[in-house]
Amino acid sequence: MNVLLVASECAPFVKTGGLADVVGALPKALEPHGIESRIILPLYPALKDLAGEARFELDLGVLHGSPARLVCVEAEGISLILLDAPDLFDRGAGIYLDERGADWSDNAQRFAALCEAAVHVVLNGIDGWRPDILHAHDWQAGLAPWYLRQQGSDIPCVLTIHNIAFQGLFPSALMNELDLDADGFSPDGYEYYGQISYLKAGVVASRRITTVSPTYARELMSPEFGMGFEGLLQARRADLAGILNGIDLEVWDPETDPTIAETYTARALKRKTVNRTALEKRFSLSSNPEAPLFCVISRLTEQKGLDLLLDALPTLVGRGGRLALLGSGDGQLEDAFRKAAVAHAGSVGAIIGYDEKLSHLMQAGADAILIPSRFEPCGLTQLYGLRYGTLPVVSRTGGLADTVIDANDAAIKTGCATGFQFAPVTASALSDAIDRACSLFADRKRWAAVMRNAMRHPVGWDSSAADYQALFQSLFDSRSEGAE
Repeated sequence: MNVLLVASECAPFVKTGGLADVVGALPKALEPHGIESRIILPLYPALKDLAGEARFELDLGVLHGSPARLVCVEAEGISLILLDAPDLFDRGAGIYLDERGADWSDNAQRFAALCEAAVHVVLNGIDGWRPDILHAHDWQAGLAPWYLRQQGSDIPCVLTIHNIAFQGLFPSALMNELDLDADGFSPDGYEYYGQISYLKAGVVASRRITTVSPTYARELMSPEFGMGFEGLLQARRADLAGILNGIDLEVWDPETDPTIAETYTARALKRKTVNRTALEKRFSLSSNPEAPLFCVISRLTEQKGLDLLLDALPTLVGRGGRLALLGSGDGQLEDAFRKAAVAHAGSVGAIIGYDEKLSHLMQAGADAILIPSRFEPCGLTQLYGLRYGTLPVVSRTGGLADTVIDANDAAIKTGCATGFQFAPVTASALSDAIDRACSLFADRKRWAAVMRNAMRHPVGWDSSAADYQALFQSLFDSRSEGAE
C-alpha cells in the first residue's frame, strides 16, 4: 500500500509540538508492515535547503495568489513532497502565528492550498508514485478529505485528531474563495455554528477517524472533552479508534543519546546521576540527593495544568524537592514561573523558551516529570520519561491514563508500577501525588525498581504501527472489493 500523509509539520524538519514527532516517526514505523508513505508538507523557510536537493518538481500554477510547485525530496529516511508556495509559506515568525503571536490572517488560504496540493497528488500521482490512502492530520489537513469527496474520488481517507481543541474555524464568507461547495455548509457538512470548520470537514468526509489514545477516543464522545464535536463523534462511533502514539526509540535512547551528559541503562542507573548534576547546574539548583528533582517540559497553557503546579509548589519545595521548568506560552504563566524561580532560588529554576537538546538532558537528569494536564490526547513527554527512567507524575486523562501505571501499593508489590497518576485534576490532588513521589523516593530501592519498570515499558511504535496497518488494510481491501 501507498499512503500519503498530509500534515502541517514534521520532525525533525519543522516542529511546534507532538504532532511533528508523530508525523515524522510514522512512515518509518509503517515501512516494516509493507506500507510506503510520503508526507506532503509546506515548504517553510527552515526547509529551503532541502528543496535544493529535489529529485522531482511539478508546477501547480497559482494557488491562492501564490505561484506553487511540488518538490520531491528524500531526507532523514523520509520521502517528502514539499509544497513550495512562497507567498503563503515563505515568511518569518512561526508557521501558524505572526510576529505578534496572532494567527496568520490567511491561515485559511494557506492550509487550503496544502489540502488542494494533496488532492492533486492523490488524483494524478507524482514522480511515478500514487497513493492508495490519504491520511490527514489535524485541522490543517481537514479539507483534503472534503475536496476528494467533492471530486467524487473513492480513495479512502483517514483523519487523525491530535487535539480537538484546535478546529480550524474560519468565516463562512470564504466558501467560494476556498472552493467549497455551498451544499456542504450545513450541520451535516463542514458548517460549525455558522463558521467553516476544517476539522469537521475532515471528520465528516473521512472513512475512518482515529485519535491518539484509546481513552481520549472515549473522552471525545463526552461533552466535557468533545468541545462541541461529541454528537458527531458519537454518531461515528463505529468509525472512531484510539491508537496510541509511539516515540522514535533511536532518537530517544538513554544508552546512546549524544545530547546528554552521560549515557546509562536500566542496569547502570547510577550513571544517571551525572545528568542530574548537569541539570542542577544548568538551572542553578541546589543539590539534594535526599529529595527528587522534578522537571516540566511543556507549553505553558491552561490545558497543560501548569497553573495548578504553581499552587502545588509549596508542597514540592517543602519536601525538599527541586523543579526545573522549560517551556513557553501564556505570558502570565511565564511571568509566574520567573517569579517562582526568584522566590525559591535554588529550589525552582525556569527557562522560558524551547530547546530540544536541553529537553533530552532534562529527561535524563530529572527523577520525575510533572504533567498535570486538564486533558491530554496522548502526550509524548511521559513516554520519553518512561524511556529515560524519569517517573511521570500525570493526571488521569487521555493518553496519560493509558501509558502510566500508578505506583500504588498493589502495583509496586506486583512489579508493574511506572509512575504516579492523580485525579481529579486539582492543585490538591497534584500536591498529593508530589508528596507520594517524594515518599517513594526516600526508599531508594523501591524507587529504582519502579525506574526499571518504566524503562522496560513499551513506548515504541511496534504495536501502534500494526494497528494502523490493519486499519489501512481494511480500507484498501474494501476499496478493492468495491472495484470488483
